[in-house]
Amino acid sequence: MIKKILLFLILVFTSCSEQVDLIVYNAEIYTVDNNNNKATSFAVKDGKFIYVGDDSVTSNYSSSNIINAEGLPVYPGFIDSHAHFYNLGFFNDQVNLKKTKSFQEVLKRVIEYNNSNEKDFIIGRGWDQNDWENKSFPTNKLLNEEFPDKAIVLRRIDGHAYLVNDFALNLAGIDKSSNVDGGEFVKSNGKLTGVLIDNAMRLIDDIIPAPTKEESIKALISAQEIAFENGLTTIAEAGISREQIELIDSLQKTGVLKIKIYAMIENNLEDVDYYLNQGPYKTDKLNVRSVKVYADGALGSRGASMIEDYSDRRGYKGIIRTPIDSIKNLAFKLSGTKFQMNTHAIGDNANRIVLEAYRNALFNYRDPRWRIEHAQVINENDIDLFNQKIIPSVQPTHATSDMYWLYDRVGKKRANLAYAYKELLTRSKVIAFGTDFPVEDISPIMTFYSAVARKDIDGYPSEGFQMENSIGRGDALYAMTIHGAYANFEEEEKGSIEVGKSADFIILDNDIIRSAENRIPYTNTVATFIDGELVFNRRYN
Repeated sequence: MIKKILLFLILVFTSCSEQVDLIVYNAEIYTVDNNNNKATSFAVKDGKFIYVGDDSVTSNYSSSNIINAEGLPVYPGFIDSHAHFYNLGFFNDQVNLKKTKSFQEVLKRVIEYNNSNEKDFIIGRGWDQNDWENKSFPTNKLLNEEFPDKAIVLRRIDGHAYLVNDFALNLAGIDKSSNVDGGEFVKSNGKLTGVLIDNAMRLIDDIIPAPTKEESIKALISAQEIAFENGLTTIAEAGISREQIELIDSLQKTGVLKIKIYAMIENNLEDVDYYLNQGPYKTDKLNVRSVKVYADGALGSRGASMIEDYSDRRGYKGIIRTPIDSIKNLAFKLSGTKFQMNTHAIGDNANRIVLEAYRNALFNYRDPRWRIEHAQVINENDIDLFNQKIIPSVQPTHATSDMYWLYDRVGKKRANLAYAYKELLTRSKVIAFGTDFPVEDISPIMTFYSAVARKDIDGYPSEGFQMENSIGRGDALYAMTIHGAYANFEEEEKGSIEVGKSADFIILDNDIIRSAENRIPYTNTVATFIDGELVFNRRYN
């Protein structure tokens, strides 16, 4: 009799399904695993995938939280490999100057903002003289007339130039004799125009009022909401201070911030040495093990360092922001540590300097995964310096934003190896995609579309921009998921939908892998999950 009871109990318990936190079924799941397997369902427990397979999931697992995806596509959570998350939230509280068509429109927006905001210091961002009929840098003459007694600081869209009024120049102690390495005070007829490029901007940064802790928290929460709405679950924050890192850490630990951050340490001696002494810092949501370095500026403001003169500014080759010896010395300093070096390099000269510094510092290291951020213009003699030790971290929407003036700036020959994602992927075997938001739109969907179709939101140009440099849809998906995780040393914990990995995933309303090309830009995020928790939702309870 006892044997029969035991047998009965065994049968009861073995037939009971395992209780889990979440089940998703009837989905088109792109696992992005090593074999690129497809699945239709998965189960999540304690923030991890514990089953990935077919719809028999409901026979073996039970949950009070079950989602019928109704055939919609599911992808690993998108990873933005280069962005400015901390700045994004602040941008929403500044004068939005994006898509202005003239300086007069810029001025109008600043005046309107001033009329509705009682601020002694006005900051704006997003102007781009390349979008105006007059493509020359503006001057601050009209700003001075409208705002003689209030500081106005207007950041160019790429973040590498300011236009400021004389009031701000005087506050910063800037005059026509001012000089700085790695920057430029733009003048006309010997007079300051108010345009400051790259390192010259630091003098203005010193007088901008620091945000309060409350303002910083508000900005971070705002940025998180925008990220979740766009299907982003991990963001590589491209250069922040120890203080900002510790604020993010504290907010993550209290549950205020749920988004995952790969933090690049701002390249200042105090912060870098602190983390080098402490070693990499890692939690479930924060990873600090890299240093962000600026080699040069940007093409749009002619701060990118070129080997030959700019095609539209003879006798000028751009700017090296960090002295070459400092780049080399830091490379050797980091090469013996577990910290990654992530260097902003846009012009072909900057890329050459960084590639050579990496090659010399990494000759004895097998898997450093050092990154070149942007890697926009590469000289044909240097493309072979990219290899599996160096990861190109690129932003496809830069190509479709810059294509309108690229040939004017650098000429067609140099442009042939600009935004050359296919070639870079071939050399390095891994390529990571980001947006550089708020420089570009935060949308990873536009990142995907720009990489694959090489067109802007309006479908221009119809034949695609330099299609020989485009990459396939599968490679683009990898660049936004598992390759992004790999670039962060996190491929064992995220970046694909596999048993044992964090349940970071998104549901879209359109299958970007199989969709008609012209439908891709209009794809929306239906839901975003981090560690199995629903953090953004358009459809599910």
